[in-house]
Amino acid sequence: MVRTVGTTARGIRAPIIKQGDDLVNIVVESVLKAAKHEGFSINHRDIIGITESLVARAQGNYATAEDIAQDINRKFPGDIGIVFPILSRNRFAIILKGIALTGKKIYLLLNYPSDEVGNRLMDIEKMYELNVNPYTDTLSEEEYRKLFGETISHPFTGIDYVKLYKDIISDNDGEIYLSNDPRTILEHTKDILVANIHDRKRTKKVLREAGANILYGLEDILAEPINNSGYNPNYGLLGSNLATETTIKLFPRDCQHYVEEIQKRIKEKTGKTVEVMVYGDGAFKDPVGRIWELADPVVSPGYTAGLEGTPNEIKLKYLADTELDGLDGEEAIEAVKQRITNKDNKLKSDDESLGTTPRRLTDLLGSLCDLTSGSGDKGTPIVLIQGYFDNYASE
Repeated sequence: MVRTVGTTARGIRAPIIKQGDDLVNIVVESVLKAAKHEGFSINHRDIIGITESLVARAQGNYATAEDIAQDINRKFPGDIGIVFPILSRNRFAIILKGIALTGKKIYLLLNYPSDEVGNRLMDIEKMYELNVNPYTDTLSEEEYRKLFGETISHPFTGIDYVKLYKDIISDNDGEIYLSNDPRTILEHTKDILVANIHDRKRTKKVLREAGANILYGLEDILAEPINNSGYNPNYGLLGSNLATETTIKLFPRDCQHYVEEIQKRIKEKTGKTVEVMVYGDGAFKDPVGRIWELADPVVSPGYTAGLEGTPNEIKLKYLADTELDGLDGEEAIEAVKQRITNKDNKLKSDDESLGTTPRRLTDLLGSLCDLTSGSGDKGTPIVLIQGYFDNYASE
């Protein structure tokens, strides 16, 4: 039969997950129920994506601001410098509240003109008009306000994040500075919490070589339980989200166990070998707000072996415009199919692969899952992707 459809992604509705629920069974039964009711079949190499929050909720992987404060107190005896947190009510504000509960004086160092993932603190054009050099200049909070004003709002949330963070640390006699050199914090304290996500290793290295005394990252906070709290041994507070005004949901643990068990259970029930992944933020950038959506440490904290690697694809437009330029109709179609069937296993440096996407499969699929499931009220925290590994030659 001639194939008329390529890749499809379906959001799968699931019950509300609570701590202690059998997540493996719920995911498997939700997918099979959807297949039965919607009239589709499960196929080899289908992909099941489960949002990370579903796993974390089933695990009960939560902690309180007081738990954060206790772990900070264990690691920092006195004043604390916090370097390069992202600007987020959902991601960092609750962490900052926990740190503030310690009563320690807090020195907060922010990137500018935007944080690591693109949340802006100022208008870039105005920054250059004012001859502010982001590579060399450090601004105090007072200098920042004098130059850029009192009402600087995030383009999406409408929040003034300098004000929000200052309000949280005001009882700690907190001070805020803007600089892109992490060593600036050493002018105030040598005991430092590195709070950025993707460049955290480099930031730590720079500070260590510059003479930092106590040096931890967010990945080191709640890397083990405090008062029977949730924790993550690999990522600590990285990837955490606001759950309530005083509670945080951590990035899930043991994801490999879940994906392999779901793969095994689907095989037992259908005879098909599917791939499974846990996904968080997609790895894409908003073209208007210029915000890179990846505030998690990784797109996928757990996936089955078949999702390792990158795509190996031929650019059909390249073939159509070059070696197949003189062919039409069925002759062109058959030539394309033959070319795909005989393609090399590794096309990375070949002309015919130019313009394809050499990103990791889990990053591409995680973005697709994140966009499909949404972050609001769709109620589809499970995504079934079919036909992803097919191509124009597949029947």
